[in-house]
Amino acid sequence: MVDVGAKPVTQRLARARALVRMSPAAEEAVRAATLPKGDAFVAAQLAGIMAAKQTASLIPLAHPLPLSSVEVAFEWVAPGLLQIEATARTAAQTGVEMEAMTAAAIAALTIYDMTKAIERGIAVESLHLVEKRGGKSGAWRAQT
Repeated sequence: MVDVGAKPVTQRLARARALVRMSPAAEEAVRAATLPKGDAFVAAQLAGIMAAKQTASLIPLAHPLPLSSVEVAFEWVAPGLLQIEATARTAAQTGVEMEAMTAAAIAALTIYDMTKAIERGIAVESLHLVEKRGGKSGAWRAQT
């Protein structure tokens, strides 16, 4: 692990996004919450939050962080294209980029798991960091 002991504690935020592409039938079932396993948004939101809290257990050398907030939001950005945005916040000596990315990734995988009975060809696409704030390097935003 990188030694962050000498770094000051600062407020930190990171936002990450993932895209999930699916058929019209799968989209309709997700929107109507008629999937065999239940409401995909509820399950994916909880999975993303829980995953963010376990990031240090999942990614070698990641620091365990006291998360103050994790949010997972969903938006249909085109027909059959679901955008998942995860935001993680903490006051710590290191950033929360990996927590936000983990939350978005696991939420996307949960959407797949919830809808695979309808469509096996769902694709999880474009997991990326959108923004980070705090720490020595300050603010950063993706140029998208």
